[in-house]
Amino acid sequence: MVSLAEERTLPARRTMRVARWRPRRGPWGHLGVRARVTFLFGMGALVLSASVGAISYLTTQHFLVGDSENAAIQQASSNAAAISVALSLPNPDVLKILQTYEGSGSSAVLLRDGKTYSSVISLRASDIPVALRDLVGSGTAARENLVINGVTEVAVGIPLTRQHAYYFSLFDLSQLEHTLHILALAIVAAGVLTTVLGIVVGRSASARSLRPLTGVSRAAVAIAGGQLDTRLPAGTGDADLAAFASSFNRMVDQLQERIEREERFTSDVSHELRSPLTTIAASFDVLEAHKEELSVRARQALGLLGADLRRFQRMVGDLLEISRSDTGSADVSLEDVEAGELVRRAVAASAHTLPNSVAPPEVAIDPAVIDARLSVDKRRFERVMANLLENAALYGGGATLVAARPGPARADGRPTLLVSVEDHGPGVSTAERSRIFERFYRGSVSGRRGDGGGTGLGLALVAEHVRLNGGSVRAEETDGGGARFVIELPVTEGDGS
Repeated sequence: MVSLAEERTLPARRTMRVARWRPRRGPWGHLGVRARVTFLFGMGALVLSASVGAISYLTTQHFLVGDSENAAIQQASSNAAAISVALSLPNPDVLKILQTYEGSGSSAVLLRDGKTYSSVISLRASDIPVALRDLVGSGTAARENLVINGVTEVAVGIPLTRQHAYYFSLFDLSQLEHTLHILALAIVAAGVLTTVLGIVVGRSASARSLRPLTGVSRAAVAIAGGQLDTRLPAGTGDADLAAFASSFNRMVDQLQERIEREERFTSDVSHELRSPLTTIAASFDVLEAHKEELSVRARQALGLLGADLRRFQRMVGDLLEISRSDTGSADVSLEDVEAGELVRRAVAASAHTLPNSVAPPEVAIDPAVIDARLSVDKRRFERVMANLLENAALYGGGATLVAARPGPARADGRPTLLVSVEDHGPGVSTAERSRIFERFYRGSVSGRRGDGGGTGLGLALVAEHVRLNGGSVRAEETDGGGARFVIELPVTEGDGS
C-alpha cells in the first residue's frame, strides 16, 4: 500500500576611551527584535504542528491499516474454510462458490488442477505476484499489499491442501487511502493555521514586550533634543523594568548635572572675562591713540595685540551667546519680514565687516520667493549671514554667491526657503560636514589658519541661531568643488512654493 508524509576629543591631552558594544550578527542579524520574535514564534508553531501532525498521521495510519489487514486475513480465512467445504461436494461449481463467498470490495482467485477461477473477469492469476503464489504453493498462508489497475489492495493467499487448490482473496483498500488522504489534508491545514496563529501571537507578544522600549526610545530622542528633564516612569509594576528605568533616570540625572555644570562654568568664565577685557581694551585704546609716539617695533607689537584682543573679545561674546542658548535664556524676537529684502539687507550689512581684499558676493533672489514672508529674528539672521560670509572669506577666498530659492515642503506641508552661501575654496569633506557645526571644531583647516582669525565658534553659532529661528543648516559641495552652506527656513505666507 502506498504511504502518505561618539567619541569626542577632549583638549589638554585628555582622551576619552569609549567602549562600544558590538552585537554579534548572525545570519539573521539584519532583522529587528520584533521580526526575530515573530519568526521564532512562527517557526515554533510550525515545528510543533508538523511534529504533532506527523505523529497523529502515522499512528492513525498504523492502526487503520493494521485493522484493515487483520480484518482481511480473518475474512479470507473464513471464506477459505467455507470454500474448502464447498469444494468437497461432488461436482462443485467453482465460479459460483467464489462469487457466493466474496462480498463487495473483495475479489478472489482460485488455482486448482492447473486451472484458474476468478470471481471477477478483470482479475487474472498473473495479477498475483509470483513470490506470493510460490509461497502459498509451498503450503504457507501469506499476505502482501499490491496495486492492481491503480487500486491498492491487500492480497491474502491460503493453501487448500485437501482440495489441492490455492485460494487468493483481494480486498480493496482505496477507501482507506481516501480516508488517510483527507486526514493528511486536515493535518496540513491545521498546521498552516497553527503557524499563522503563532506568527500573530508572536507579533502581538513582541509588540507588548517592546512597548516599554518604545518609551525609552522616545525619552532618549527627547533628551538628545535638549529636553533633559525627561524621565522614565519608575512605577511600572515590573521589577526588571523598574530597575532599568531607575538606572536610566540616574544616568540622565548625572548627564543633566554635568551639562548644567559645564554651562554654568562657561557662562561664569565668559562673564568674568568681560571685566578684565574691558580694562585691557580701554588701555589698548589709550595706547593706540598715542601709537605715533611709539617706535616701529612697538607699533607692530601694538597691531598684533589689537588683532588678538579683538579676536578674544569676539570669542567671549560668542561664548556668552552660546551659554545663553544652552541655559534657555536666549532672547528671540521674531518679526514678519519679506524674504528677498531680508537676504539683501543681511548681505549688505555683513559686507562692511569683511576685509577690503574680499569682494562682496553676488545676490540672486528667485522670483518665486521674492515676496515670501518669514517669521525670523532679524538680528540673528544677520549674524548668521555675517558668520557665513566671514567663514567664506577666511577659508574659501570669499563668498561668490548668496542665493535664495524655494525649498522642499516639510512633512506638515509647510513650504520652505533655502538661502545658500557659496565660495570657491577647497570645500568641506564629506566626513566633516556632520561635525563642522560643532563648537571649537576646526577639522582639516586648522593647520591652514595662519592668520588666527577664526575662533571655532562661528559655524556653531550659525547652527544655533538658525535653530532658534525654526530652521536648519547644512554643508554641501558646489559644482566647482567649493563649499556651499544651505539654510532652510519655514515660510509663513506668500508665494514660497
